[in-house]
Amino acid sequence: MGETSPGRLERVLRPKSLAVFGGGPAAQVVRQCRKMGFTGEIWPVHPKRLEVEGLRAYRCLADLPAAPDAAFVGVNRFATIEIIKELAAAGAGGAVCYASGFREVVSPDGEGLALEQRLLEAAGAMPILGPNCYGLINYADGALLWPDQQGGRRLAPGETGAAILMQSSNIAINVTMQTRGLPIAFMVTAGNQAMIRLTDIAADLLDDPRVTCLGLHLEGVGDAAALEALALKARKLKKPIVTIKVGRSAQAQAATLSHTASLAGGDAATEALLRRLGVARVDSLTALIESLKLLHCGGPLSGFELASMSCSGGEASVIADAAVGARVRFSPFTTAAQARVEKALGPLVAVANPLDYQTYVWNDAPAMTETFAGVLSSGADLSLLVLDYPRSDLCDSADWLTAEASFVAAVKAENRRAAIVASLPENMPGERAGSLIAQGIAPLQGLNDAIAAAEAAALIGEAWSKPFPPPLLPTSLARGVARLLDEAEGKVALCAYGVEVPAGRRVTTPDAAVQAAEALGFPVALKALGVAHKTERGAVVLNLKDAETVRRQAETLHHLGDGLYVETMVEGALVELIVGVSRDPVAGLLMTLGAGGVLVELLADSVSFLLPPAPGEVADALAALRTAPLLTGYRGRPKADVAAAVAAIEAIARFAIETGPRLIELDVNPLMVRAAGCGAVAADVLIRRVEA
Repeated sequence: MGETSPGRLERVLRPKSLAVFGGGPAAQVVRQCRKMGFTGEIWPVHPKRLEVEGLRAYRCLADLPAAPDAAFVGVNRFATIEIIKELAAAGAGGAVCYASGFREVVSPDGEGLALEQRLLEAAGAMPILGPNCYGLINYADGALLWPDQQGGRRLAPGETGAAILMQSSNIAINVTMQTRGLPIAFMVTAGNQAMIRLTDIAADLLDDPRVTCLGLHLEGVGDAAALEALALKARKLKKPIVTIKVGRSAQAQAATLSHTASLAGGDAATEALLRRLGVARVDSLTALIESLKLLHCGGPLSGFELASMSCSGGEASVIADAAVGARVRFSPFTTAAQARVEKALGPLVAVANPLDYQTYVWNDAPAMTETFAGVLSSGADLSLLVLDYPRSDLCDSADWLTAEASFVAAVKAENRRAAIVASLPENMPGERAGSLIAQGIAPLQGLNDAIAAAEAAALIGEAWSKPFPPPLLPTSLARGVARLLDEAEGKVALCAYGVEVPAGRRVTTPDAAVQAAEALGFPVALKALGVAHKTERGAVVLNLKDAETVRRQAETLHHLGDGLYVETMVEGALVELIVGVSRDPVAGLLMTLGAGGVLVELLADSVSFLLPPAPGEVADALAALRTAPLLTGYRGRPKADVAAAVAAIEAIARFAIETGPRLIELDVNPLMVRAAGCGAVAADVLIRRVEA
């Protein structure tokens, strides 16, 4: 894929002259440009028609008055290649390739891939979007290279909006049809991304002063380094990114031996990458739109504290429930804010967060303003007013507009971040949403999506408050023969990095196993070497307390693997953890921590992050486990040696990083964490790496 130099996409993204090639789709481009009030030149090119949509049609590219800034090429795939070659030779600024039938078509003869390569050769240095895409809508300048209807409006002079980039043209059309008040500055699709990637386009649009935030629809992360660079640029420019990334899956990676891949899931690396880079991820298009509205109206949130106001106890309960399981939370009001709200509402209203202010002050603008201001004064990172507007065709909305105006006045007086939330999405009229955005107040539609938007904005704010993480590791795997290290080799390798392991000896016969057990001291564990998933295969026996038992078990186990391993039992463990590293082809080495032992998949309690870890990331990941209370002394239990666990995990990470392209996968399961001050021991180790 091509590199994007500064200004390379300027002409195609912000054209002053357009050429359109083809029939119906090209005519639609002309119609859409006129609908949007495009003031630049539009030059239809058609070998047979005299005019297109009332404009003079030119017979060929050579007849045009000048090389166009951008071209829409809406002809078949073979003709597309020839036209792109002519445009490049003429010095055009770029083109949208509408035709399909390229790399996205899988055929035995590889024709589509070969045609895409020919397309790239024809384009040379001229940037092309696609092929197999609709192109772009520039709502800031009114320029469209878009062969279909769309529902957006042109930005007014001085107005700003979100830039949205989609891999699906049809989804892009759907998003333009939204009536939720989100101002869109650019909508771009990239199709096959043969030359220009979504990240290339996004990096250019971030520089546009009319863009406040960025929305991405990703079907896959093809280049983690490019996304990393984009996230860093977004942070520097203070323009947050939120994405809807498809492909969440509980399927484990294929061809792995460790528990780690199945525990993390096939989507864990993408999730970890986005979190690491401070790119918020949401699960639906509606949540994407609501998040962009909130980010457009003030950027990321500085924390996770919410306040809510509604005139119904039912609404207060529902919004409280919507936040269950999320990191955003409704904390009690400050003492001063509590007193202020109580004074405004009188003694008959119980003041709590979320607040049911009831109807005692309804339509009393001064009292409502003071009530709302009191809540806002508590200092929440985002304050929400739940307000469902009545139907304009059947009802009078005057009282609701009083509530809105009172809230706006309170927000301005207290200078706090705020949003008005309709519990049902359709109960926020488009004109009210637009008016609120113009006043810096986010109009959020749907309680669950409002909570998702708040969480997305808070997660970005949290990420931006920390230093940008260290660069990602190279993703390539070294060439060579993959080999599973046996238990003894794996523990020697980790021990060299400071990981504590039980004392153990490698033996080949039952007699030698007895001798090793007696030397180490009972009780001991006995394992067959070279066997993955020992518990499932019956290749490990624990807590052997005498020589005769060791001999009998050794006679059973010695034929399962490549020898036997005798080691001292780990005693005094309070918590068992799994620590694993797997390799993702896009993001590199992924470390996963979770509840360990034989119930690792059953509990499915895990946190994943990419290596190298950011400072404090290991400790934060441990604290994020659902079973974390067991480490800190749950219900009077002794506290575990969390510091030793963190040190062991960081040592395992160093081993993985330094093994680098040779490491395929690693499992320590379990890492047995003893009581505070007593350490953490790697009881079982699996390492698969490439040997030269």
